[in-house]
Amino acid sequence: MRYLAGLVMVLILSGCGDEKKEVHYNGAALLKNKCGACHNLKMPPDTYEDEKAPPMMAVVFHLKDFMKIKDDKDKAEKFIPFIQDYTLEPSREKSYCDEASLDTYGLMPSLKGSVTEDELKAIAEYIYNFYNQEKYLKEMQAKAAFYALPKGEQLVRKSGCLNCHDTQKAKVGPSFSMMSDRDPEEIINVIQNGSQGKWEGFRNMLMPPFKNKFTQDELRILQEWIHTLGAKEKVNP
Repeated sequence: MRYLAGLVMVLILSGCGDEKKEVHYNGAALLKNKCGACHNLKMPPDTYEDEKAPPMMAVVFHLKDFMKIKDDKDKAEKFIPFIQDYTLEPSREKSYCDEASLDTYGLMPSLKGSVTEDELKAIAEYIYNFYNQEKYLKEMQAKAAFYALPKGEQLVRKSGCLNCHDTQKAKVGPSFSMMSDRDPEEIINVIQNGSQGKWEGFRNMLMPPFKNKFTQDELRILQEWIHTLGAKEKVNP
């Protein structure tokens, strides 16, 4: 009896080890590895003269439009199955591309043998969510707002200067408006070489050098922008 009970226990435990484990795929990594050699994956995409394939953003927006995708039900029933099928068995008849685009780029090669259906499901889910038109429009609006700013303000925002400085209020360091009445060459020198003890109330704060961060033209743009902040304070006390 003891032998039989032990045998049953062994069989039960060994059976547990045979259960299929669920695999979680990283859609973003798979997209880069399986599709990045031909498709531009950025949103918005860069522009190249010798594109091998249309940008992935354009592909997804085009498919969602022509498939009349409305919600996640359509994603599961239309979008994902199409990506799986077309990637493994591409054909002009299945394609949603116009004839001119197919002639320009050619029919994509089958990826059968280099990607599985489960991996394609993960890729399809990722691109469906990532290439989102509302998100894209918000990013483009934010980019347009950024480029509408004065060049000097663009530089301080892009370079992380606002981590320590504000335009009008003191933070870790003095505000840019507090610097606006200083000599132009002094401002440029401070940005290039750093400083300590130049501003009242910030004597112990060390400004690190940024000589390799900005070009000479950018330093002049920064200096001129800082001086305009002083002029604004005089107009709007």
